[in-house]
Amino acid sequence: QVQLVESGGGLVHAGGSLRLSCTASGRTFTSYYMGWFRQSPGKEREFVAAINWSVGNTVYAASVKGRFTISIDNAKNTVILQMNSLKTEDTAVYYCAARTYYSANYTPGTFSSWGQGTQVTVSS
Repeated sequence: QVQLVESGGGLVHAGGSLRLSCTASGRTFTSYYMGWFRQSPGKEREFVAAINWSVGNTVYAASVKGRFTISIDNAKNTVILQMNSLKTEDTAVYYCAARTYYSANYTPGTFSSWGQGTQVTVSS
């Protein structure tokens, strides 16, 4: 059974940085596609970034491209989301997700495994 545990959220001023981690267990993840999503109150969960575990190909939402970087730490079985130049509109609960196949569709319903989420709050 896939288990995903996020960490690294917190409170930061606008313009600052945070580094989120998602520790994965329960499977060999080299064939997996990993994603980060976020959800703020009253809004639908939205795609942030994704990476192919073995090849390292990445995809980003337009709203975070150039500010966020998704990567894999193979030694720690961890997916990292480095968030720079944070804006107040980045405030949300951030979720790690996993799926076993490639698709150009990055809606939440296409990911089968989810972590519990970590809160990111960006103050002005």
